[in-house]
Amino acid sequence: MSGRGRALGRQPGEVQLQGSLFGAGEPSVDESFGRLSRIQLDAAAWVDHQAGWLSGDDVLFDRLVLGGLEWHQRIVEMWERELPEPRLTSWWSSGDGSEPLPILAVIRGLLSHRYGKEFDSIGFNWYRRGEDSVAWHGDRHREVVDNPVVAIVSIGAPRPFRLRPAEGGRSISFNLGLGDLLVMGGACQHTWQHSVPKMRHAQPRISITYRHGACADP
Repeated sequence: MSGRGRALGRQPGEVQLQGSLFGAGEPSVDESFGRLSRIQLDAAAWVDHQAGWLSGDDVLFDRLVLGGLEWHQRIVEMWERELPEPRLTSWWSSGDGSEPLPILAVIRGLLSHRYGKEFDSIGFNWYRRGEDSVAWHGDRHREVVDNPVVAIVSIGAPRPFRLRPAEGGRSISFNLGLGDLLVMGGACQHTWQHSVPKMRHAQPRISITYRHGACADP
């Protein structure tokens, strides 16, 4: 996959999300990061994970899909061909003004404070159904920032998010959704790859990805 790609234009919502018991209510987050745990991938790379860090994820999902964002399907290079990317995307950076929704600003401030990075961009990826996916890759952000911290808040139905060493080896998997937080740091983007695989059946999921540098792709 290369570049931000050419947008095909806004796509309508095609799949309804089945709500969860804890997804209703005004979105809020655990400001204490009280259940955050760190997993050391190797000597230089790590991930932090907290399940259910954000509550009210169903409400946030609906707001993003039903008017909070402009969604586009990019044309990207895959397997030496230009093809529609199998997911929808949207992008915000600090130069665009205020975040699309207030809760996104709250999250940005909390993450910036905790990790000592000025997160200044948000990439949104909407996996509408099981065939939507992203292949193994390292975040292009590593080309402009050394050892970037990349933070993902996943809302909607849980789906596997996989990590594996870039040089090969056994992968590890997180079933992310329902307001989960996953933060990749250290040398993770340089020495590890990640993917969201295709599934036979899957309900919609949106990943909300915070980066510092504002030059990388969503």
